[in-house]
Amino acid sequence: MLYNVLIVEDDRTMAESLAAQVRVLGHTVAVALGPRIAMQQLNQVIPDLIFLDINMPGVNGLEIVRFLRRDPTTAKVPVIIVSGEEAEPTKRAAFAAGANDYIVKPAMLEDIEASLARVMSTDPPASLPAER
Repeated sequence: MLYNVLIVEDDRTMAESLAAQVRVLGHTVAVALGPRIAMQQLNQVIPDLIFLDINMPGVNGLEIVRFLRRDPTTAKVPVIIVSGEEAEPTKRAAFAAGANDYIVKPAMLEDIEASLARVMSTDPPASLPAER
């Protein structure tokens, strides 16, 4: 099954790399360069899945996950954290916030594909226009 994916990452090079890999797998990709742009995009279209960085200026990824889980429109959208942080406490915090999976940067195609398979096998696509 093909998905509509949102990548939230403040590093343009990292975002483009991740987007290219997700596109290779056949999915449609939108990129938000930072949390503010991501929130604007989520007001227009709800993706099937979100790849989300943790360390971004302003609002960090964990805060975004918590927000997504509180909002009925995005509560069930799977979130895969893609972060350079490998520490177990950070991973636990991501899952406690509501993340569905965690990939350590640099994300390899095999990691992305495996994570998508794990996450999307349990959650049906949520593609619906935002009702706000």
